[in-house]
Amino acid sequence: MKSEDIKICVIGLGYVGLPLARLFSTKYPTVGFDLNSKRCEALMQGHDATLEVSDELLQDAINNHNFICTSDIEKIRDCNFYVVAVPTPVDENNNPDLTPLYGASTTVGKVIKPGDVVVYESTVYPGVTEDECIPVVEKVSGLTFNKDFFAGYSPERINPGDKLHTVEKIKKVTSGSTPEIGKLVNDVYASVITAGTHLAPTIKVAEAAKVIENSQRDINIAFVNELSKIFTLMGIDTQDVLEAASTKWNFLPFKPGLVGGHCIGVDPYYLAQCAQRYGYNPEIILAGRRMNDGMGAYVADRVIKLMLKKGIQVLGSHILIMGFTFKENCPDVRNTKVVDIVKALKEYNLNITIFDPWANPEAVKREYGLTVINSVEDLSKQIGTQCADECQNNTSDHAPKEDCGKFDACVAAVAHKTFEELNINSLLKKNHVIFDVKSTCNSTDVDGRL
Repeated sequence: MKSEDIKICVIGLGYVGLPLARLFSTKYPTVGFDLNSKRCEALMQGHDATLEVSDELLQDAINNHNFICTSDIEKIRDCNFYVVAVPTPVDENNNPDLTPLYGASTTVGKVIKPGDVVVYESTVYPGVTEDECIPVVEKVSGLTFNKDFFAGYSPERINPGDKLHTVEKIKKVTSGSTPEIGKLVNDVYASVITAGTHLAPTIKVAEAAKVIENSQRDINIAFVNELSKIFTLMGIDTQDVLEAASTKWNFLPFKPGLVGGHCIGVDPYYLAQCAQRYGYNPEIILAGRRMNDGMGAYVADRVIKLMLKKGIQVLGSHILIMGFTFKENCPDVRNTKVVDIVKALKEYNLNITIFDPWANPEAVKREYGLTVINSVEDLSKQIGTQCADECQNNTSDHAPKEDCGKFDACVAAVAHKTFEELNINSLLKKNHVIFDVKSTCNSTDVDGRL
C-alpha cells in the first residue's frame, strides 16, 4: 500500500476518534464513521459538542474536502485503512464490556477488502485485538487474517480537555500483525504525529503498554488518597505534606482526588481480569481500585461530619455540588465519580443542587438520572425557589433574611476555570461548610479538603 493510495476511515467519532480523524485529514482523504447520525450531522455543520476539535479546525477540514462524517456504511467501502476508536467500558460488576468493539469489528468486516488494514485504538488487555476482534472481522468478511487483510494496534493517548497536549503532540505507540504491516502503520501515524512514534514489536506489547499507563496512575493516586485519609486523622494538611515532599527531585507529584473518566478509572479492571485468566490474582491493582472507588463516599462522610461539628441541621439541608464532569474544563461526564458523592449524600435526606457550566444537562439526565444547572442565572433562581419554600414553611427557627434560600454546604468537586470568578460565599448561609475536593479554593475559606 503506497501512501498516496491510502484512504482512512475512523470508526467512532468521540473524544478519541474525532481529533484523530481530523488530524489524518491533513494528510489523507479521511472519512469519519459513527452510528449516531445526529452526531455526524452536527460535525458536518462544523461544531464538535465535545469541544475537543475547535470549530475553526473542523470547518477547515470539511471545506478542504479531505474530511467527511457519515453514518452511512456505503460511504466507507472505498477506504483501505480502518481505525477503530470506540469506547471500552466496564459493566456494573466492573467486568470489561467489549460490546462496542464487537460492533465496530462487525462494521469493518462488512466493508474490508483484500489488502486492507484495520488498526484498533481502543484500550484493551493484551490479546483482545487478535483473539477477540479479528475473528469477528474474519467471520463477517470471509477473509483470512494476515493473508487477505492485516491489523495493527495503536493505543489512544487523548487527554480530554487538554488544549496543550493535543493528539499530534503526544508520542504514539504503534504495532502491526506482521513486521511489514507494523512499519506501514508506524509510517502512517508518523506522517501526522509531530511528537514521533514508537514501533512496538507486537500487538500484544502495544496493548499491554497502554493498559499499564493508566493502571500506574491509578495506583499512585490511590496511594496519595490513602495518605490523605491518614493525615486527616492526624490533623495534618495533606497538601502541605505533598508540597514539602515535592522538594525532592524524584518525588512523584500526584494529588488526592476522585478518579473517574473513561481511562484511569476503567483500565485497571481490564488488566486485572486478564491477570485472573492466567491464574494470577492482582493485589496492588485491585487494592488501588477499591481505594479510589470509595473516595466519593469518603468525601460525603467528611462533609456530614463537618456540618455536625458546626451545628448545621443535616436533615433537609441544602447542599451545592460544584462540578459534575470527571475532570476540569471538559464536558465529559463518562464514569464521573462526583455521582458517588451525590449518592452518598442523598442517603441523609438532604436537598442537592448540582451546578456545572460544562456538563450537558441532557447527557447527565440520560446517564445518571440527575438534574444539572449550568448557568449562574438558573443557580440564582434555585436559591429563590429554596427561599420561597422556606418562607412558606416558616417556623421559629426560620433562617435570617440574608440566609434565606442559600446553601448550608458546598462541595467544590471539580476545578473548572469558570468557578474562579464565582463568589462561593455569596451562595452560602453565614454558618456553612465548604469542602474542597481538588484543593483549589482559598485555604482560609474551606473547612475541609483531601
